[in-house]
Amino acid sequence: MPIKVQNGLPARKILENENIFLMDETRAATQDIRPLRLLLLNLMPLKEDTETQILRALSNTPLQLELTLMRVSSHESVHTSSRHLNTFYTTFEQIKGNYYDGMIITGAPVEKLPFTEVDYWDELCEIMDWTTTHVTSTIHICWGAQAGLYHHYGIDKYELPEKLSGIYEQRVLDRLVPLVRGFDDVFKAPHSRYTGNRREDILADPRLVLLAESEIAGPFLVMNHSGSRIFVLGHPEYDRETLRQEYVRDLGRGLNPQLPCNYFTDDNPEKPVVLTWRIHANTLYTNWLNYYVYQVTPYQW
Repeated sequence: MPIKVQNGLPARKILENENIFLMDETRAATQDIRPLRLLLLNLMPLKEDTETQILRALSNTPLQLELTLMRVSSHESVHTSSRHLNTFYTTFEQIKGNYYDGMIITGAPVEKLPFTEVDYWDELCEIMDWTTTHVTSTIHICWGAQAGLYHHYGIDKYELPEKLSGIYEQRVLDRLVPLVRGFDDVFKAPHSRYTGNRREDILADPRLVLLAESEIAGPFLVMNHSGSRIFVLGHPEYDRETLRQEYVRDLGRGLNPQLPCNYFTDDNPEKPVVLTWRIHANTLYTNWLNYYVYQVTPYQW
C-alpha cells in the first residue's frame, strides 16, 4: 500500500524510480480510507537523505501511511535549504494539538555533547513528554534512542574510545516478542556513533526489555513492555552508500577515521559495498507498524 507524502517532496521521485508506491495529497483526497498518521521528527543535518531512507524502510508494509515531517524550531539547520524546510516541514507548536498513530525520532550528530548542552534539548524533552499522550508508539533511532533512554529512564550514554562504524551482527534475545517476529537468530545492522549504552543499565530497569544486542556494538534493540517506546541503537534505515559517505566526509575533515567494519568488500574502499541488512530493517519497521501501531491505535483519537 502507498505512503501519502506532500506534493513535490524530492524523495518521491527517487523512491518511485525504485518502484516504491507513493501517493501525493491530490490522489489521497479521492480515497475513503483511514491511513495511519505518522510523524517524523528529523534531527539529522542532511534531512532529504534521511527522509528518503525512512520512507524506503516504511514502504514494505501493506498499510496506508500518511507522513508528516517535523523539525525542531530551537535549532537552525544549515545543511538543508530553508525553502525545503519551509515547504515540507512543520514545527511542534503547529502540531502539538494533533494525535498520531506512530512517531519516529531520528538520530543526530551531537553524541559527544552532554544531553543538556544540546541547544534543542528542552524542546526535545517537551516533545518526548508529549508523545506519552499524543502518540500510540514512538520509535527512537541511534542518538534519538540514547536521548529517549536518558529522558524517560535516566540511562546515560558513555563515550567510546573511537567511533563505532560498520555493519555488525546482532543476536535476537527473545523471539516471542512480536517486534522481532520473522528475524533470523543473528542479523546484521549498521552502526555509526561515538557513544554507547551499557547493557547492565538497561537490564537493571524492569520497565525495559533488551531484544537484540551485538557482542561488539552492544545493545541494539530495546523497548518498554507495551511497545509505546522503542529504541533502536543503530541505523537500520541506512542506505548502501551512507557509511561510505560518512567515511569520506570524516577523511575530508582530517579526522583520520577507521574503515567502517565489515562494510567494504575485502576492506577496500575502491570495491563495492554488499547490502546485507535491508530485509531486517524492513521487517523491523513493518512489525512496528503492524503490532505496535495498527493493532493498538484507536480508529478515531
